Amino acid sequence: MSNAAQAYARTAQTTASPREIEAQALLKAANKLQHAMTNWDHPDTNFAEALLFNRKLWAILLSAVTSDENPQTIEVRQNIANIGTFVLTQTAELQLNPQPEKLKSLIDINCNLAAGLSGRA
Repeated sequence: MSNAAQAYARTAQTTASPREIEAQALLKAANKLQHAMTNWDHPDTNFAEALLFNRKLWAILLSAVTSDENPQTIEVRQNIANIGTFVLTQTAELQLNPQPEKLKSLIDINCNLAAGLSGRA
């Protein structure tokens, strides 16, 4: 990444809202999963790395949503927790039994949640 791009990324992180940062992280995860799915015929470390990134991201999101300090309603928190549970279960299944078509649901979830967080839903 160029120096200008790195500077822009640092500035964007310091000026973006937490919702926008979460949306950006979800889109980054979706892009990694999409890249792994698109390049399925040429396996490399992208698949494992994409699943690991997505799993870590969702573990953080689940931790935040289940925190007592979370200001969201119980209903919203429960819905996100249910989605997170599905994502983590699907990710574990993919690690044991890789199937590129199963990446699509994870990509869609990340993109749709990112759109909602960004106000583009």
